Amino acid sequence: MVKVKLYNQEGLAVGELELNSTLFGVKIDPAFIHRAVVAYEANTRQVLAHTKGRGEVRGGGRKPWKQKGTGQARHGSRRSPIWVGGGITFGPTNERNFCLKINRVERRKALAMTLSDKVANGKLLVIDSLVLPEAKTKVASAMLKKLPLGRKTLVVIESENKLTPKAVRNIVGINPVSAKSLNLLDVLNNDTVVVSKAAIEILEKTYTK
Repeated sequence: MVKVKLYNQEGLAVGELELNSTLFGVKIDPAFIHRAVVAYEANTRQVLAHTKGRGEVRGGGRKPWKQKGTGQARHGSRRSPIWVGGGITFGPTNERNFCLKINRVERRKALAMTLSDKVANGKLLVIDSLVLPEAKTKVASAMLKKLPLGRKTLVVIESENKLTPKAVRNIVGINPVSAKSLNLLDVLNNDTVVVSKAAIEILEKTYTK
């Protein structure tokens, strides 16, 4: 088991909490994490660039001129790529597929590695409760300022907690996320991860099956 400090909302260490080593104490493999990041970004990539081929552009319903007798080269359609306003040859289309295969076991393993890295470097802070009396940014900001946070902080909250996400989402550098929807890039893109004790239980139940 892995042990981390347990903080309260006043920023004081009130004890220690044991974490599941399957999720928070695994060996880190940077190359494996890199492959997972590449696959994740490829699978979420939107295919936006699209050029029209000769079958998509307007016009070209009739032959520009007759086949023989004009002294000009023969042409069958103004939609040909060699005509101005014609289709594009070998241009990008929205039929491209950038998806890369990565299974659930690999995704969870990569997430475990990133969480383990945060624990090893003291960047994962567990707080006994993130439940606020009201959804006020001022209240949430005062609580978070008492913790040793980095420039960018990920706040992992149990899905039943509706007030805290509303209170922290307007604070610069604070990014709230539900424990059940946590992913690899969420952890990597933030310097510090703040997790409620209840969210830790959800993470261990969800990602250590």
